[in-house]
Amino acid sequence: MKKINSIIGYNLKNIRKNKGFSLDKVTEMTGVSKAMLGQIERGESNPTVATLWKIATGLKVSFSSFLEENYNGKELSLVSYTKINPIIEEEGNMIIYPLFFFDVNRGFEIFTIKLNPGCNHVSESHDDGVEEYIIVTEGIVDIIVDENTYKLEKGDAIRFHANKNHIYSNTSGQHACFENIIYYFGPVNKLS
Repeated sequence: MKKINSIIGYNLKNIRKNKGFSLDKVTEMTGVSKAMLGQIERGESNPTVATLWKIATGLKVSFSSFLEENYNGKELSLVSYTKINPIIEEEGNMIIYPLFFFDVNRGFEIFTIKLNPGCNHVSESHDDGVEEYIIVTEGIVDIIVDENTYKLEKGDAIRFHANKNHIYSNTSGQHACFENIIYYFGPVNKLS
């Protein structure tokens, strides 16, 4: 199994080259420096979720397009939780497990996200045409959208347009976990 940095770097470079973009052009489109993009492509940098979202939004690709190692369009996909390369964020207080990667025919991707007590992750706005569906499976998660706070407990769910800044927060003293489905609809659903 490759390290996640190598997978992200390989995929970013392929996406950029397939679109015919230089590093300068991607910098212009994403606001991420050319030096940082080069480090990511070489697998020398561990980009944050916020940085990956900036790049995905600028390039008009799904978030998971950077994470997938070997998708081949099989009819059946079995995910072994123990074999997932998780993304570690917020100094280890947020762990993201990519379950199902974006597929243009389906229009969505699915992640399991674990938050340690006290974790507060700010997610910048995504493109118009992106919705998030969150289902809490453990603990209590505060979801803040447009400065409105929604307290979700185990079994609760929320859907919102993700073209606004939003926050995932665990203000409780226990671990929290939720399933995050990101749905790309309309023109965004034609991502490549």
